[in-house]
Amino acid sequence: MSAAAKHPPIVMALTGASGAPYGVRLLEQLAALGRDVSLIVSPHGLRLLRTETEIGDVDGLRVAVGAARWDAHVTVFDDADRGAGPASGSAKTGGMVICPCSMGTLASIAAGTSRSLVERAADVTLKERRPLVLVPRETPLSAIHLENMLRLTRAGAVILPASPGFYHRPASIADLVDFVVARVLDHLGVENTLAPRWDEAGADRAH
Repeated sequence: MSAAAKHPPIVMALTGASGAPYGVRLLEQLAALGRDVSLIVSPHGLRLLRTETEIGDVDGLRVAVGAARWDAHVTVFDDADRGAGPASGSAKTGGMVICPCSMGTLASIAAGTSRSLVERAADVTLKERRPLVLVPRETPLSAIHLENMLRLTRAGAVILPASPGFYHRPASIADLVDFVVARVLDHLGVENTLAPRWDEAGADRAH
């Protein structure tokens, strides 16, 4: 058994926020790195996949990730099934990431409504003090958005906006996507070399 296989699964959700390519790349990387994933795709998440990528359904997502890696590492759960494994705190996980995370989903988690499996799994992740990473992609942000983000941050979540940096001089959209995905992996505790890191030794020390 590989070292990666000894880790509990990471719960991952894709919801209806613009930014589907981030979610697809993150899922692809988790599977490539041998991490088991409990995947939940909301109905609006599926719609955004169709809108922003060439992926039309979960089967298409399996093809994008790679069938062999998908079958070995990805388990799909229905967002309407609030009794599924990720809804229980007794089910061990390595944390949860929602990428992309809609502002509606973020608000529901902040309010603790648990109306869907995505929301319930996030609620469980917080109460069990496990890593919860939310990747919103919205601009501009209203006072309501900011207040919900602050509330979740105080509850222990990490708000990681899909805001790529440029110091690594990206040459493509894929480079920008990888920058954000690498940061998400970092906060999930998943070792990766997906994007260049800031080289402190080479930084300008004149200031």
